[in-house]
Amino acid sequence: MMSVSLVYGALIMKLDVNGKVRELDVEPDMPLLWALRDELDEKGPKFGCGIAQCGACTVLLNGEPVRSCSYPVSAAGGQKVVTIEGLANKGKLHPVQQAWIDHQVPQCGYCQGGQILAAVALLKKKPKPTDQDIDAAMTNICRCGTYARVRKAIHAVAAKGVRA
Repeated sequence: MMSVSLVYGALIMKLDVNGKVRELDVEPDMPLLWALRDELDEKGPKFGCGIAQCGACTVLLNGEPVRSCSYPVSAAGGQKVVTIEGLANKGKLHPVQQAWIDHQVPQCGYCQGGQILAAVALLKKKPKPTDQDIDAAMTNICRCGTYARVRKAIHAVAAKGVRA
């Protein structure tokens, strides 16, 4: 739940990020990406294109992938924001994170936080995705071209019957 209050002319917002409610004193139209990176020190979401095309800035908003570079921070109020930093549980990697390692998905790694979060969202909706489902859902751009490994890792998680 977003709480907004005016304190001496400043707008104070509360955001639920990775399970912790955090306070921000920012402009409401600031992109969520910059609020996360610059104000809350969550460096997982990356700046890539700035126009919601590449997906390096992807976060989960109530379980749905969102391109945070073009999403106003004020619109994230009252929702659960998860960055790649919040995906592991008590030090244990999420099954998709482990599959990324097992299948050597990343090369440079720049896009991988967004790729992993998009894969988690896909597997929640479709626990046994087809190649076509994966292609439709995984719209993040990878300059290194590891798309075949992305697909292989997603299928591996699905084959284990793990609910993402």
